[in-house]
Amino acid sequence: MTQTTGKNVETTSILDDGKALAVRFSDGIERRFHAMWLRDNASDASTRAQGNGQRLITLGDISPDTRVASASIDGKTVWVTFRPGNQEIAYDIPWLAAHAYDGLHPQAPGWTATEIETWDAGLAQNVPCADFTAVCRSEDALGDWLYDMRRYGFAKLSGGPVKPAALLEVVDLFGYVRETNYGKIFEVRTEVNPNNLAFTGLGLQAHTDNPYRDPVPTLQVLYCLENSATGGENMVVDGFRVAERLRQESPRGFDLLTRYCARFEYIGSAGVHLRSRRPMIELMPDGELVGVRFNNRSASAIVDVPYEDMDDYYRAYRRMGELIDSPDMQVAFKLQPGESFIVDNTRVLHARRGYSGEGSRWLQGCYADKDGLLSKLAVIEKQREHA
Repeated sequence: MTQTTGKNVETTSILDDGKALAVRFSDGIERRFHAMWLRDNASDASTRAQGNGQRLITLGDISPDTRVASASIDGKTVWVTFRPGNQEIAYDIPWLAAHAYDGLHPQAPGWTATEIETWDAGLAQNVPCADFTAVCRSEDALGDWLYDMRRYGFAKLSGGPVKPAALLEVVDLFGYVRETNYGKIFEVRTEVNPNNLAFTGLGLQAHTDNPYRDPVPTLQVLYCLENSATGGENMVVDGFRVAERLRQESPRGFDLLTRYCARFEYIGSAGVHLRSRRPMIELMPDGELVGVRFNNRSASAIVDVPYEDMDDYYRAYRRMGELIDSPDMQVAFKLQPGESFIVDNTRVLHARRGYSGEGSRWLQGCYADKDGLLSKLAVIEKQREHA
């Protein structure tokens, strides 16, 4: 799509007996808007609540015969009169430029949003990190940290208090804890007869958490309280970069992992039996890459792939795992007491190297959801725009 940056409108013209309006912006780009789309997206007081922007009418309240009767330009505003009813509604020109849909062209499956930057081991030289005290005291510092979190899918915090449940203060910066069968907070330390391999000293392959849930928790926070054991470094891998590399190497393999569902299952403590059915690489209908689910420990039998595709499916599955395990895809760091990190659990896989029984290693973890994080970031960014 060719994005218009024009902040003024030079001309308007009515098309197809009022079914659409053509708007030519000052940068020379012309965009067409359907009459029904314009009317449905009106922002006047009779259409939307002025406090929260929610619609006051349904599409059924708008006549299916809605047409543009006339249009005029007044400074930064385009005034449109609709028939039937002769209702005149104002449209902000920068808003029209930002929401133009004319000129959209299909993209190759696997594209990512402009605010996302994929990465590999090279990011180890510049791991996104912020100071706990700074993000607690400054909206600007918090906004910068949340921006990095959206951009890279993970970010660290340093200098936090060394006390149990401190990770709840991290979540309070942007949202709410999502409680699961593991509790509001779960302990990541060696246990006797653990009900999950995460609670042993074994190394763990990079994975996304809880793929057997639908929906999955979209954020995970891990907070370090003790870490004197040998080993136990945390690692992160950008699942979106893995998907990009797989698509480049094997378009058919990429297609199979996006087209067919894997199955995941967890049977833990009494009364818990969780199952999901989702593709390992998830795309929106328009091809946008929006999710990765990969967890060998929780994968159940794959039964949704036809016989003639299963061999190639497993070849792609194996290659995805090889890319995830590749050192050139991994960023490793060892948390110190008071440090924490957060991952987008729909994108970034996390891992842990094995550690010995000597010394101690105690982390606490919890889940949250990124709608709260993105909401907080959107509010801060809007405040910056109007500062």
